[in-house]
Amino acid sequence: MEDGYERNVFINCPFDSRYRPIFHALVFAVYDCGFIARSALEVEDGGEVRIVKIKRIIRECRYGIHDISRVTLDSSTRLPRFNMPFEFGLFMGAQEYGDRRQRTKRSLVLDRDRYRYQKFCSDIAGQDIRAHDNSPAQAIAAVRAMLATALGGTARIPGPSEICRRDAQFRSPSVALSPPACEARRVAVRRVALPHLRVDGGVPGRHLSRVPVPGT
Repeated sequence: MEDGYERNVFINCPFDSRYRPIFHALVFAVYDCGFIARSALEVEDGGEVRIVKIKRIIRECRYGIHDISRVTLDSSTRLPRFNMPFEFGLFMGAQEYGDRRQRTKRSLVLDRDRYRYQKFCSDIAGQDIRAHDNSPAQAIAAVRAMLATALGGTARIPGPSEICRRDAQFRSPSVALSPPACEARRVAVRRVALPHLRVDGGVPGRHLSRVPVPGT
């Protein structure tokens, strides 16, 4: 995969089945805003050690979306899951101590409640922290706001309601978003970097963006 640093977005979030609607919404919103979603779920080298893979992806992404909503006690182990805060820390470390390019990184932190982080990770105060209340629509709105700011007015992107509408259409089993159908809608086909992603009805996880990204 080409480097694509300026348009790559690292999605650092839970991958359990309950979170999947929000994860899919995040991926869709990223693509609908003209960026590329990156994740630890990418399939490139099956032999690559997971932490090495995560560090490589972080290095290749200017933007990061970090969802810390699953920092709760596991019902079986009675221990919290800290993968997301750990990877957020790696991302911030790259921003703080990396080279000139790495210092341009920007992050969005998501949680189910806006101020819950103060009870378990108060050191991240001052970051861009948004609440999604376990709602895919609210997660889409937060991602859209972040990436609209990133574009700095250089390109127009759909509003949050329009992205939600397109996301629902994309997932509808009755709508086949094949490349020819997308071309008919005057949008450009762009390959999703997450080959595992599939939507209802078995439609491959592809998305098409009309939004030009500076430098592409």
